[in-house]
Amino acid sequence: MVVNVSGGTISEEEKQAYMKYVISKHSDQKITGLDINLDGDYVDLKYYYEPKDFERIRRITGYLVGTLDHWNNGKRAEERDRVKHDVSVSVMEQI
Repeated sequence: MVVNVSGGTISEEEKQAYMKYVISKHSDQKITGLDINLDGDYVDLKYYYEPKDFERIRRITGYLVGTLDHWNNGKRAEERDRVKHDVSVSVMEQI
């Protein structure tokens, strides 16, 4: 895990305590980085997760599907002929 400290200095023991705290709170995910920002009496923790794989699920003709493996040729052709919309424009560009 990469740990960055900004806004001051802390001991290695304190750094380890923050790492242990974050890991215990998010034991179901692998944490790859931790930013510790010191601001007077306050400490802000920002942590980064390892990306998780996910299966894309689409709604096609009333069915929720991940893959088309079990579809017959007619349904596959119907999916292939659908109009695909581009969603590459970010939300900030639309505002």
